[in-house]
Amino acid sequence: MPRFEYKAIDSNGKEVTSFIEAANTQEAISRIKEKGYYVLNLEKTETETYEVAPVEEKSSPPKRRGLNKEITIPFLGIGTVKAQDLAVFTRQLATMINAGLPLVRSLNVLYEQLKAGPLRDIIKSLSDEVTSGGTLSDALSRYPKVFSPLYVNMIKAGESGGVLEIVLERLAGFIEKNVEVVRKIKSALTYPILVVIFAAGVLVFMVGYLIPKFIGIYESLEMGKLPVITQIVLGLSQAFQERWYVGLGFIAGIFLVYKLFYSLKRSRLLIDKLKLRIPIIGELLRKIEVTRFSRTLGTLISSGVPILQALRITRGIVKNSLISQAIGRVHDSIREGETIAGPLKASGVFPLMVVNMIDVGEETGSLDEMFVKVADIYDNEVDNTINALTSLLEPALIVTIGVIVLFIVISLFSPLVTLMTRIGSMG
Repeated sequence: MPRFEYKAIDSNGKEVTSFIEAANTQEAISRIKEKGYYVLNLEKTETETYEVAPVEEKSSPPKRRGLNKEITIPFLGIGTVKAQDLAVFTRQLATMINAGLPLVRSLNVLYEQLKAGPLRDIIKSLSDEVTSGGTLSDALSRYPKVFSPLYVNMIKAGESGGVLEIVLERLAGFIEKNVEVVRKIKSALTYPILVVIFAAGVLVFMVGYLIPKFIGIYESLEMGKLPVITQIVLGLSQAFQERWYVGLGFIAGIFLVYKLFYSLKRSRLLIDKLKLRIPIIGELLRKIEVTRFSRTLGTLISSGVPILQALRITRGIVKNSLISQAIGRVHDSIREGETIAGPLKASGVFPLMVVNMIDVGEETGSLDEMFVKVADIYDNEVDNTINALTSLLEPALIVTIGVIVLFIVISLFSPLVTLMTRIGSMG
């Protein structure tokens, strides 16, 4: 019997890697799901690799397995589905279902109007799966790289409650909010990054081309001992030209050590704790995580996802391990019949205002609405912090670059000025 290696997420949101024997891919997936796991990747150990492919009808011709056989290069955007495209698809599907169109017809309409690409192939696969009697949530779960556990579980809750169009609307809004936050951060960082790139280009030009010219001038004039500041700059220039690979190796080494250190649980907690204590930037990271936590949990609860399951999903979405640990304590607290606000306050990670608002939401029975309000408030806080950070960062970068360039210019021309002064006094 074939043997498969699988990667999945358990009920606690932890990643599990193991092996299972099954007659085929679909049987392996079913057996893994029976264990309470959410399948991320499935690989037949002998030859071929599968990534939860859609079910194919025997009577139909062989179909492509969506993204499974596509060349995928995430950082170049090749073979991937953009969040904005996913938001548009979700919004359009919600609109058509709300207008009374059957699900299969809505999917077919979206398929026909899209250009060739990964999302179009996936929509065709979803349509075929639903047509053959499967549920939309099961079909979506076959593409974990595109549809997150949050997306799949919300759709499943919408199907169970008969409110699929409402859930799709909430999902679209959720994705659009996330896209907007990322867009704002990228927009705020664009100018500083361009300044840094330009400054790096100027420094490379000066160190690699301009300074060596001055070295030749000083040698031809036989100026003797140069000022210390000039010797430092010339020495750095020569080291850069002759040992540039040492610098690159040093930077790469620091990066690898950081990655290794961050892969350890205790080290990761320490690093994430230190990140939150960085002036201004730490507060921005905290607000972004609070927004992500609040909006995700509020959206899941309002869509009918059980609170414990919603907390497990949310825990897997947040990036900071310290906050993830706090969410884990909330999960354990609720399972034992206690409140959400207590563990959040005890963690010391969440702002007191957030804790108080959640406490009020628990008392009034409007917890989902309160989470969404917290997310909206901190969306504005993130905007304000980004604007403040940008306003400080831009002049700081310009001043820093100016000081470095001025230092190099003074160090290069000071010997020439001294020489001209001596010549003038001799005349």
